[in-house]
Amino acid sequence: MGGFSLSLCPPHSNLQPLNSLILKTLKILYVIPSVSHVHGGPSHVIAVMEAAVAEAGAKVTTATTDDDGPGRRLAINARPDLVNGAKRFYARKWFDFYSIAPGIVPWLWRNVRRFDVVHIHALFSFSSVAAAIVARARGVPYIIRPLGTLTTYGVSQRRPWLKRLSLAVIEGPIIRASAAAHFTSKAEWDEAAALGIPLRGVVIPLGVEEQQPGDRQVLLGDFPSLEGRQRLLFLSRLDPKKNVEGLLRAFAQLERRHARANLVIAGNGPAAYVASLKELARSLGIAQRVVWLGHVEGPRKSAAFAAADAFVLPSFSENFGIAVVEALLAGLPCVLGRGVAIAKDVQKAGAGLVTAPEPDAIAQALEQLLGDDALRRDMGARGKAFAERQYSARAMAERLIALYEDIRSRRGTNVA
Repeated sequence: MGGFSLSLCPPHSNLQPLNSLILKTLKILYVIPSVSHVHGGPSHVIAVMEAAVAEAGAKVTTATTDDDGPGRRLAINARPDLVNGAKRFYARKWFDFYSIAPGIVPWLWRNVRRFDVVHIHALFSFSSVAAAIVARARGVPYIIRPLGTLTTYGVSQRRPWLKRLSLAVIEGPIIRASAAAHFTSKAEWDEAAALGIPLRGVVIPLGVEEQQPGDRQVLLGDFPSLEGRQRLLFLSRLDPKKNVEGLLRAFAQLERRHARANLVIAGNGPAAYVASLKELARSLGIAQRVVWLGHVEGPRKSAAFAAADAFVLPSFSENFGIAVVEALLAGLPCVLGRGVAIAKDVQKAGAGLVTAPEPDAIAQALEQLLGDDALRRDMGARGKAFAERQYSARAMAERLIALYEDIRSRRGTNVA
């Protein structure tokens, strides 16, 4: 599996000040299948990335679709032409399968040469394939961010036979021809490397905007039954890979020893799947101790973090874990599944516990945190300092711009 190289972008403290004169001419195109909040982390991240890179001085445009989940499209007022300091183009989605939106192709063909670098977010998507093919045909270097689709879990779930065929015929050549493959953690890179596709890898962690402290009363006012209780927070898109079933079964084991504990689940997903989770909670006898918030953002999201005593995300797979960083910045100790890519870093920083995905293991970790107030305080303080140092939006922007400038300086070189 020769042809690999790995570049780890330096930590924030070692980065050089950005050259404003150079940045004024730097033009970046982001391509992503959807910016709808129903897709969770990726949509949130692209907004932070747009804002951070634009604020640093580069000119940013994002090409996407009007996808708003299965069978839905974004309303006109949810498709602003300018947002987060970036211009936006929305192609009309024709089919849910691979978010097929043919209108993005002529737009890319007409406009891609105006940009220095194309940064493509996601694989196994019509817009991603179109952007890579058009960029290469028009002589513009592009970066691929796989969004976890090259991890063992990503390749093996949801039509795995089709993914492997597509990887061999379509995505593999696209990855090999890219100027760089952007991974958000070393763990994600390691799993992708096991596929044996030659690529030029770079690890750049995602960044999170600094949040204002939340007001817990915003949440407790709506759910007074949570007052005076220990509150465990799960916040993420509801999807089988998040292992909510394992979390519910683990929480049921805590009932006898931690009668004051409540589980707060923030996030949304397909209606049938959410209903199945609620039915599981009822069958386990914990329905009265589980609060379902649905999708939260803004003050309500900040309030959920402020009201929590600990954060839990026992996922089978996460290529990064943006909600984890938000929890760390809120000063929360974390219980994380081994599949969360930054879990080992959080554990090394003394900010959380890492667990196997089985309910017994999750329950043991939760019990360790719930039973030790001092441990929760210490982990929370260490996690906040760690996240501020490693995962700021500005640090991400500087690392990205260093990558973009390096690629632009080599433009014209045959990278295939």
